[in-house]
Amino acid sequence: MTTLLVLDASARPQSSATHRFGSHTRRLTARFLSHWRAARPQDAVVQRDLGQAPPPPVSGDWIHAAFTAPEQRAPWMRETLALSDRLVDEVIAADIIVAGLPMYNFGPPAQFKAWIDNIVRVGRTFGFDRTRQGEPYWPLLTAQNKTLVLLGSRGDYGYDAGGRIAAMNHVEASTRTAFAYIGITDVEAVAVEYDEFADERLAASIAKAEQGVDEIVQRLLRRRGLAAAA
Repeated sequence: MTTLLVLDASARPQSSATHRFGSHTRRLTARFLSHWRAARPQDAVVQRDLGQAPPPPVSGDWIHAAFTAPEQRAPWMRETLALSDRLVDEVIAADIIVAGLPMYNFGPPAQFKAWIDNIVRVGRTFGFDRTRQGEPYWPLLTAQNKTLVLLGSRGDYGYDAGGRIAAMNHVEASTRTAFAYIGITDVEAVAVEYDEFADERLAASIAKAEQGVDEIVQRLLRRRGLAAAA
C-alpha cells in the first residue's frame, strides 16, 4: 500500500473548480487525489489543511527543545514538540507528498513555511554531528524512495525556468532545497499562471496544469510499478 500526504497551503478555503474566487492549488491537489484514488482506492491518504489550520511558527522554546537530546528533554519540551513530532511522523510515513503551494509575494505562504520549519528536525529528518569528518549535516530520509509533487499557482506569468521572471520565483527553489536537505530529491511540479489576468490565458493555463497533474499521476504509477485496482 502507498501512503499519500496531501497538503493545502492556500489561504482560500474553496477550490476554483467550484468557486469563482477559489484556490487553484486546491483545485490541483483535489484533481491529483481524485485520479490517484480512481487508480488506487486502497491507498492511505493523510490530508493537512495548512491554509486553514497552520502549525505555529518555531519559538525559542521550540528550538531549545529540538536541540536537546530526546532522553534529556523535560516534559514541557516534549509537549512543545508534540505537534512537530506528529508532522514529522506523517512525512516519514508518506511515500508521496503532494503540496498545493501558491506563490505569495514571490515565496511560499507563511503557513507552509511554518510547516517546513516544523518538519526539518535535527535527529529526525536530518543528522548533525559537529565532530563528523567532512559534512557535519546529512539527510536522514534519502533511502526511503519518497516523491514530492508541487502543485502551484501564480498571479503573473513567466516564473518557470527560462521564463521572463524566473529569478523571482522563490517558491519551488526554496521548497526543493528544504526537501533535498532531508533527503527527498525526486520532485514533480506544475503550476497555474495568469491568475491576476483572469482571462483566456488563465483558462488555458488551468487546463494545461490539470493535464500536467494527470500526467504526473500516470508517471508516478508507472514509475512505482503500481497497477490500477481491478
